[in-house]
Amino acid sequence: MEPTDATQLTPDEIQALEEKYLFATYKRSGLFCSHGSRVYVYDLSGRRYLDLLSGISVNSLGYNHPRLVKVLVEQGQRLIHTSNLFYNPYQGILAKKLADASGMAKVFFTNSGTEAIEAALKLARAFGHAEGGKDKSLILTLKNSFHGRTFGALSITTQEKYQAPFRPLVPDVAVVEEFTSAALEKAFSDKVCALVVEPVQGEGGVVPLPVELMQAGRELCDRYNALLIADEIQCGLGRTGRYFGFEHFGVRPDVMTLAKSLAAGYPLGAMLGNERVAGCFQPGDHGTTFGGGPLACRIALEVLNIIEEEGMIARAGEMGDYLMEGIKTLAARHSLIGEIRGMGLMIGVEIGPAAKDVVNMLLDRGFITNAAHDTVLRLLPPLIISREDIDEFLAALDAVLGEVEAREPQNQEK
Repeated sequence: MEPTDATQLTPDEIQALEEKYLFATYKRSGLFCSHGSRVYVYDLSGRRYLDLLSGISVNSLGYNHPRLVKVLVEQGQRLIHTSNLFYNPYQGILAKKLADASGMAKVFFTNSGTEAIEAALKLARAFGHAEGGKDKSLILTLKNSFHGRTFGALSITTQEKYQAPFRPLVPDVAVVEEFTSAALEKAFSDKVCALVVEPVQGEGGVVPLPVELMQAGRELCDRYNALLIADEIQCGLGRTGRYFGFEHFGVRPDVMTLAKSLAAGYPLGAMLGNERVAGCFQPGDHGTTFGGGPLACRIALEVLNIIEEEGMIARAGEMGDYLMEGIKTLAARHSLIGEIRGMGLMIGVEIGPAAKDVVNMLLDRGFITNAAHDTVLRLLPPLIISREDIDEFLAALDAVLGEVEAREPQNQEK
């Protein structure tokens, strides 16, 4: 019998349907999500899980925020989609709000982060060709970066496991292997049209870039008439304790990409550019079917209003400091814990080969986390998380680390 009501499916039926009809692109855990509330996700049996991953930095305002639900219902009853051949009331308002907050001049809306990166790469090539001819097309990227999975984005995602199955990739990309000003300067030439950076590398293990590297990147882009592109898809919109990650480094990019938490779970991304690139795209040079629709833009406007009106940026800094200090306290008695990195509520904890075991054991106890770069416990909690929530997680992490260390002492080697 064909399934008609998803709420009546058992976990086995859900899994069987996915295994039969979906491409096997994900290694899923055993959690079957039913619904969410505030910082919690609930499974089909009603068990509660504290989400410290926020749907990978998406649900920054948690689940079912009443203001977002209200807007979703209201706009859903008015207008969900209209072609970008016509105007809708919310694109311009949202673009202005983002431009004012970031110091940018123009915005292009997409459906996702990887599409925002694709738009940025096309913009960089258009800028380079206009400024220096067809030879000015080289794009620089950093070791261990992650920018997405479409061909252009994948070509600047310098992790072997992501690139290897799909080569050859887009040409005219060079990787800066060391996070030093000298290595960056060596990579630059008049052929460079852009340098793409994540102010905080997420998939690479939650690695904030050195301040001097970001500043050198800005100076070199100015010297060689290239664009500095900041990928803020994971770290932007308050997560680091600033509105945007680049604000920690004393530089401003020429182009910035956003997505993930922009519409708090509804698909929306954005590419922003300053006055240098404002004229690089003409009608027909780029486009999207769904990007910037009225429902997505209205939700995003409410997300930004909530972030600003409810003090979420300052809260991210405060709660991030509290979580960081708690982990440092655990490090004093758990040899598994190595370097602790991050900004605001974007934290990575080096654990070594035991990272995935720790993630699975935390899930068994009702806590959602993630292992980045295979060895790093990645924490991206909702910005609305409380001290009590953090204390609950720290107690669970303390117990799990103790179990792992007692059971597998060899995992203590980092």
